Amino acid sequence: MADETKNVKENGDVAPPKTAKQLAKEAAKQAKLDKLKQKLEKQQNVAPKKDKEEKKEKKKEAKEAAVYDIDTPEGERKDTVNPLPDAYSPKYVEAAWYNWWEKKHFFKPEYGRNSILEPNPKGTFVIIIPPPNVTGSLHLGHALTNAIQDSIVRWHRMKGETTLWNPGCDHAGIATQVVVEKKLWREEQKTRHDIGRENFVQRVWKWKDEKGIRIYHQLKKLGSSYDWDRAAFTMDPKLCNAVVEAFVRLHDDGTIYRSNRLVNWSCTLKSAISDIEVDKVELPGRTLLSVPGYDEKIEFGVLVHFAYQVEGSDDKLIVATTRVETMLGDTAVAVHPDDDRYTHLHGKFVRHPFCDRKLPIIVDDFVELGFGTGAVKITPAHDPNDYEVGKRHNLPFITIFDDEGNIVGDYGKFTGMKRFHARKEIVNSLKEKGLYIDTKNNPMVVPICSRSKDVVEPMLKPQWYVKCDEMAADAINAVESGDLKIIPDMHVKTWHHWMAGIRDWCISRQLWWGHRIPAYSVALKSKPSEKIVSDESKRWVSGRTREEALQKAAKKFNTTEDDIVLTQDEDVLDTWFSSALFPFSIFGWPEETNDLKVFYPTSLLETGHDILFFWVARMMSKSLGNVIDPMDVITGISLEDLHGQLYDSNLDPKEIEKAKQGQKQDYPDGIPECGTDALRFALCAMCSGRDINLDILRVQGYRFFCNKIWNATRFALTYFAKDFQAPVDNRVIDESLMDLWMLSRLATAVSDANRGFTNYDFPLVTTAIYNVWLYELCDVYLECLKPVFAGDEDEETKKTAQVTLYRALEVGLRLLSPFMPFITEELYQRLPRPQEAAEMIPSICVASYPTTQEYRWKSDVIEGEVDFVQKIAKSIRSARSDYNLPNKTKTEVYVQCSDEVTAEIVINYSSALQTLAYCSKVEVNEPAPQGCTILTVSDKCEVNLLLKGLIDPTKEITKIQKKVEFLQGTKEKLTKAINAPDYETKVPVEVQQANVDKLNQTCTELVRLEEALRSLKLM
Repeated sequence: MADETKNVKENGDVAPPKTAKQLAKEAAKQAKLDKLKQKLEKQQNVAPKKDKEEKKEKKKEAKEAAVYDIDTPEGERKDTVNPLPDAYSPKYVEAAWYNWWEKKHFFKPEYGRNSILEPNPKGTFVIIIPPPNVTGSLHLGHALTNAIQDSIVRWHRMKGETTLWNPGCDHAGIATQVVVEKKLWREEQKTRHDIGRENFVQRVWKWKDEKGIRIYHQLKKLGSSYDWDRAAFTMDPKLCNAVVEAFVRLHDDGTIYRSNRLVNWSCTLKSAISDIEVDKVELPGRTLLSVPGYDEKIEFGVLVHFAYQVEGSDDKLIVATTRVETMLGDTAVAVHPDDDRYTHLHGKFVRHPFCDRKLPIIVDDFVELGFGTGAVKITPAHDPNDYEVGKRHNLPFITIFDDEGNIVGDYGKFTGMKRFHARKEIVNSLKEKGLYIDTKNNPMVVPICSRSKDVVEPMLKPQWYVKCDEMAADAINAVESGDLKIIPDMHVKTWHHWMAGIRDWCISRQLWWGHRIPAYSVALKSKPSEKIVSDESKRWVSGRTREEALQKAAKKFNTTEDDIVLTQDEDVLDTWFSSALFPFSIFGWPEETNDLKVFYPTSLLETGHDILFFWVARMMSKSLGNVIDPMDVITGISLEDLHGQLYDSNLDPKEIEKAKQGQKQDYPDGIPECGTDALRFALCAMCSGRDINLDILRVQGYRFFCNKIWNATRFALTYFAKDFQAPVDNRVIDESLMDLWMLSRLATAVSDANRGFTNYDFPLVTTAIYNVWLYELCDVYLECLKPVFAGDEDEETKKTAQVTLYRALEVGLRLLSPFMPFITEELYQRLPRPQEAAEMIPSICVASYPTTQEYRWKSDVIEGEVDFVQKIAKSIRSARSDYNLPNKTKTEVYVQCSDEVTAEIVINYSSALQTLAYCSKVEVNEPAPQGCTILTVSDKCEVNLLLKGLIDPTKEITKIQKKVEFLQGTKEKLTKAINAPDYETKVPVEVQQANVDKLNQTCTELVRLEEALRSLKLM
């Protein structure tokens, strides 16, 4: 009885029993509600824990703020009078500086000039941002391009050029509309059609004003030096004006035209989409896919064979298709003219089984002779290949789907069905009629809309197109003539390939958000029931205003304006149309503005090679999605929180688990706090013109590099006396040999850095800077200065060393500044610069970039001598390591040189050698006492390292013999492996090379250890 009452309606009538499908649907709905309830309960349970963690984090931040004094008023310069904190903290270093840079207008092209129209003998450098989507948030693609672009921009700015980096963002038609539509449905259960076009567009603007500038804040966090006063949005009035002007001009000269042809249609979006918005999903065979709008999964990856009955005959033509539902739109069957099996059927017809239609049997050599059945169904309105066949044979083009993908036309029970429901029912009906043959597995590619995840349907639609053949030829000529240079040039071939095969560009989209097309369909009041012309594409005029369009229409159709009825196109332009105009529309085109005169054409466009032809070729943008948010690299994130982000993404639930495993593998301990500077430097260092994978350990390594720079500068600042005066020129007077070496290495780094920037070879620049800071300034020069300042050297020697040290720090920071703007500013502001210089150059942002013309300190002779001394020191340190001698245990060294030149080098650098090799004494060509181990440095130099009294020979012999035994075992295994049969053919080349390298290294180590054993046995 209880069950029966469920079927009683409120009015007392008895409701019909619920079907199994309805009950299953209700059960699924209830399961979703239960799952949501559990999730909410779980959130409530973890809330206290989360609150506790948040309080702990705030307490930690407050503590850091107190220690590092990062409470700087908005836009004010950070206080750098206080001493540097002991430890490097990205959070501290990267606070406050950006707002100060903005307030001081360092990023504006007018900075330091009376007017942008004032000629600059050093030149002008202009670059625009590849505009990111307004819906977007920063991803690693943005971080990479911004790190590269900002380093280039800062380099040009520091060179004294009038420099502009113009920011902006793209209105992202489809992406933005989808976001707002989802929000509207989620909050009000309404569609855009429920509230109307005008109200919906207002909602989008409201969303954009509230959420759309998020990416700008993130770009500032990256340190990108844009002139934010010039930020442009593709829907700004100035840019809208340019879009209308461009469309009208191109339509008037015939470059833009209207045509009814196949487009990529998204039934979910109810809009045409571009090729770049279609993902090609490869299927190995039969696969069930989730499709929006369907409760059940849909079968793909199969080939359905069925037969058409030949009219007036018992013959049947067997055809095959992966989209059997499209057979409703078939208008012919094609066979190859040389296929003997069907010669007797040429010119005959087959009957369509589901409608009153005869399909001609046509001959066309596009059919592959001998493949499959040799007969091909032709659906001109729903297949790109069939479209061309249809045009060649003047076949009917019959559209069988409406915009939502439902069957339209007179097809009996199939009419009104969803396309993939019809797919199943058509197969059943073919079976009933005895026309079904079989279904086979078929590897295939399914086109998926990247926005809606719907299966893309080729649809015949009247759309607006841009002719691309002449522009493509111009683009090819521009590269061939050198007017446009593609770097690296390996992409030139691909550029030519794309341009040579380019198709006309469909620029209309069936959306409400975007630039509404300024074109109007024309009708006549005097002939309301007649078409003004038979060709639909000829009924259109365009205009900057409705009045202009009215005048054009009256003139075109030879009538009065009062007789004209104009209907503006409902569609909007492809987002990329406005982005194509971005490089000049932001400067006021079509008006002849001063900005346009000064800043256009731009100097450089930097972008990923993957969008070179979708964006650069048309001057357009497409944001790429990446898994890791660069903000997480900058601030750090736990593995648990990384997992949590996946639930807020658009990933399918099944993909989330796979993504979590990937995160666990790549970031088992989460991502440590690396800071902006380290991330920028890492991205530029890893940029070699190919795809890069973010190596978080390498980024963390550059975080340690920042720490090294921090500690080195903090330590170096203690060497400057209160009365220290920074050098006013670059003259060299009484510098020591190690001073001169440091200056020479700086000059080398300056040369390499500028050469790298000029050639866009970022690894060359970053390597040069990394080496001069880490391996030369920190590891060598600072170590050599310790005895100078701690010893009994005269004051003049110390002052000269202070000057060299200052130069090393100051030049080194300026070299590094384009990549690491925050730490270099923090340290630059703390250098003992003269007050006058500090006022003239208030920030490292606007300091000059070091040049080879400025720093003529290069000395190959001194660098060669120090290289040799470092070779001796390395040999000594290696031996000390073999004997486990700590750095504090000093040794005596007796260097035997066979010629005077070598001896003089060692004598001249003996002090540096003592420091670098942890020696208490360095003697040259003096008799060595007993108890020394002998180290061969070169054919002209041998080192006797005194070990007697510092080690226990017996213990050391035992240790070394164990190492020798281990290495001999390794040598034997490698030798056996290399000499194995078929080794060269079976083992990969890279493994072979690794084995050779390891064998050589093992042999070298064995020789060294055997020499050490001989020395020990003599003690």
